[in-house]
Amino acid sequence: MTVLETNADPVLHEEIRALAEARNAVILAHNYERPEIQDVAHYVGDSLGLSREAARTDADVIVFCGVHFMAETAKILSPDKTVLLPDLAAGCSLAATIDAAQLRAWKAEHPGAVVVAYVNTTAEVKAESDYCCTSGNAVEVVNAIDPGREILFLPDMFLGAHVRRVTGRPNIHVWMGECHVHAGIDPEHINLQRAAHPGAEFLIHPECGCATPVVEAMSAGAIDSKDVHILSTEGMIKRPQQSPVDEFIVATELGILHRLRRENPGKKFFAANDRAQCAYMKVTTLPKVLRSLETLTHEITVPADVAAKARLSIERMVAIGGSGGGPALSPFRTSDEDPGE
Repeated sequence: MTVLETNADPVLHEEIRALAEARNAVILAHNYERPEIQDVAHYVGDSLGLSREAARTDADVIVFCGVHFMAETAKILSPDKTVLLPDLAAGCSLAATIDAAQLRAWKAEHPGAVVVAYVNTTAEVKAESDYCCTSGNAVEVVNAIDPGREILFLPDMFLGAHVRRVTGRPNIHVWMGECHVHAGIDPEHINLQRAAHPGAEFLIHPECGCATPVVEAMSAGAIDSKDVHILSTEGMIKRPQQSPVDEFIVATELGILHRLRRENPGKKFFAANDRAQCAYMKVTTLPKVLRSLETLTHEITVPADVAAKARLSIERMVAIGGSGGGPALSPFRTSDEDPGE
């Protein structure tokens, strides 16, 4: 069995939902989670969309099925709610590429520079940053900054290269971090899939290792740009509903295929790389979600001073805006203002 196949347990599913109702809890799941986790969640989306859903919900308890930095962001935006992470092993290889001490040292090398941090960062790093951004609004955030100011963009080098290219700003310094999953999707995978599915649209996340050479190839005319769409995860969710095409090659983590197929049953989706799986996202299971609700573990907290500074960088990002988000997978509230991750 692959992680894309649903390891469903109807009895456990109903037990989790019943306990969530009794606890006045909402279950949030990231697009990359296991199918059965997405199915039991009240809302499925990207990290910022889920955090905003956490902030607007009337629930007392938030069970965040994602990775640690996402639960931290939810806590920052929902300080009065109990935020739970079912498994503390749910880390992030990209967020781990830079810590607050490293960022302070980098800032010291570039006094006066504006720090723009991707949301895939720890609360401590967000607190040391001036702006947060998502892949969906990174260009807008950078364009809102005085062109004469140096920018320190972190931590993803592929997204940073994309932003520098699109904005045309030479004064953007990019941290050399990467997501191990996205970095593993390279042009060879793309070429093989495009040859196998010549009529398919190609949806690519700007974090991918293939993003830079693909954009360069598009600029050179080697790739037909009408079939290529560089999108955030929520942009990927939306695109099939807008497109007349029936087949799509998806260059991001495999978990998103479950939601794409669920919301577009008449269309076909192919992974750019069928090994693009995040082990951190897959540590969360139904038994762990149940145990988290039963025992209220593991509770995520953020020191008040760190949370206040981090919240400011997030609010600056939100004030700039971005493109819209995706629908809920249940009768819970939908989000139509999420800028995408």
